[in-house]
Amino acid sequence: MKAQSAPSDHPDGDGGRQIVPDFNRTASVGLDRSRETMRRIMQMSLAYRRQAGLAILCTILGVLAQLTIPLLLGRAVDQAQTALTAGGGTAQLLPVALMLLAMSVLRGLLTMGQNFFAESVGHHLARQIRAMVYDKIQRLPFSFHDRVHSGELITVGMLDVEGVRMFFSTGFIRLIHLVLLIGIGGWLLISTDPALGLLALCFVPFAAWRSIVSHLTLRATWLVLQEKLAVLSRVMEENLAGIRVVRAFSAQLYEMAKFDGASKTALELAHRRVRIRVTNSSAMSLSFFLAMALVLLVGGRQVANGTTGIGALTSVLTFMTILQMPVRQLGMMVNSFARASTCGTRIFTLLDLEPVIADAPGAPELKITDGTLRFENVSFSFDPDSGPKALDDISFEARRGETIGIIGAPGSGKSSLVHLIPRFYDATSGRVTIDGQAVNEVTLASLRKAVAVVQQDSFLFTTTIENNVAYGDPATADHRLHAASGSAQLHDYVTGLPEGYGTVVGERGGSLSGGQRQRLSIARSLLLDPAIMIFDDSTAAIDAGTEARLRTAMQERAPDRVTLIIAHRLNSLKHADRILFLEEGRIVESGTHEKLIALGGRYAELHVLQMGSAEESAA
Repeated sequence: MKAQSAPSDHPDGDGGRQIVPDFNRTASVGLDRSRETMRRIMQMSLAYRRQAGLAILCTILGVLAQLTIPLLLGRAVDQAQTALTAGGGTAQLLPVALMLLAMSVLRGLLTMGQNFFAESVGHHLARQIRAMVYDKIQRLPFSFHDRVHSGELITVGMLDVEGVRMFFSTGFIRLIHLVLLIGIGGWLLISTDPALGLLALCFVPFAAWRSIVSHLTLRATWLVLQEKLAVLSRVMEENLAGIRVVRAFSAQLYEMAKFDGASKTALELAHRRVRIRVTNSSAMSLSFFLAMALVLLVGGRQVANGTTGIGALTSVLTFMTILQMPVRQLGMMVNSFARASTCGTRIFTLLDLEPVIADAPGAPELKITDGTLRFENVSFSFDPDSGPKALDDISFEARRGETIGIIGAPGSGKSSLVHLIPRFYDATSGRVTIDGQAVNEVTLASLRKAVAVVQQDSFLFTTTIENNVAYGDPATADHRLHAASGSAQLHDYVTGLPEGYGTVVGERGGSLSGGQRQRLSIARSLLLDPAIMIFDDSTAAIDAGTEARLRTAMQERAPDRVTLIIAHRLNSLKHADRILFLEEGRIVESGTHEKLIALGGRYAELHVLQMGSAEESAA
């Protein structure tokens, strides 16, 4: 079994213009969308019942243990005061001290369990969402990838997932912790001493107001920050993909300046977010300390007047000290809600996209009998509502054993035409059929098994030559793999390498020449033995001698399938049974090489032009 990398849909040729949702624009939808996003995040988080239940249980028990500590301290102070006043010993303080120690240890263990299980929920959720995002990206059509940059998808799959992952532990659990502390602790304080209890909690309304304000502000700024980080990802991804071009043109300083500009913009916005968070946290902390000062002032007077015991005042102050840290973290909790809301909206915007290229309900598998390909009055536009037609009323038939050449100026619709056969795009009108079966009425898996497209831009994975050739059929036998490579004029080259088929190619096949990459891509498609073989200008980087041998090998395999060849060099099409000349999305000439030369039309003009160029080069 050969190792297999994940498939990658990559648009080629004429490019797509189908409108797709904008992540950032969709994420800026109002509070209704935000509430729905948070509901879905919580639903997915709570699906991990054991971890989520244990995290919530540990939080509740931890709060109860934590609230017991102020009561025990208050009792200890009262007992100590009584012992000192009566002149007795301090032995009676030992049980209270042991209880304090036990509760502190218990509270520490419960807090550890709370953090562990809450983080476990987050990491399980992140794994699930990453898998969902990755699966969705695999199934979205070329029209989506034509419009959305891969850097933005990486941002969604990494930063946005991380924002959602942290919510359960830093947002939801902290909210439960804070609500229980204020609710139960406030009830205990007010029931003990209403005046001191209300004073101890007087900062809560102000903190809640500042939390709401900061939530709305941080949500808006996080959205903008995500846009800037997506730009930063695009710049880095493009630089890495085109590093050879950067080096060839000595453009390192320009690229650094571009990267630094994007990075500086993101940094400035991050600083702004920090200022917002720190300002709000400081304001909430100030309100907390003002409340504590009032408690000390009023409680001190009550102790002096004898209306309140020192133990009660100690309990109130200890409770406020316990509450201090959650209050300081309130800003982080609000930021967690804001980040999860924005990140979750972007993620669910992607996950909710319905692929326009998908299996129809109950679609049967494609059954190859005669192997006849037919276009019936096919028209196609990347934007059916207002865009121009890339193809207009295309009709032709190709039978098994026939080789069809397709030629035309750039933008004439050549790649668009062949991309309709494996349903990289769907025709706007008309039908594309194989043995009478419309391609949009059969399963995609069976269709793409029967139709192989070899594109000019040959993408290779960073793995061995063997795994790249066997990508479509990892379990293939070695003799089939070698036969496909031999037909692609690659086998002799590979066997001459020190490690043969075990040679690892560089990223995107960078260690191979353009012609070698194209031949490897051809071998990868030949291995599948498809009923329809499409060469989309896939021999442009191959020298004339190798192309001639490759053409001979393809002719030997041609009787078993329909072969379509897109080329700009007429020498690559002379042997075709029929040649289609496309212009502005229409077939303007059709026939054999000899017939089209005799016709004296556009094909003949191109022939004269290329032959003249060839003679000048020879001279």
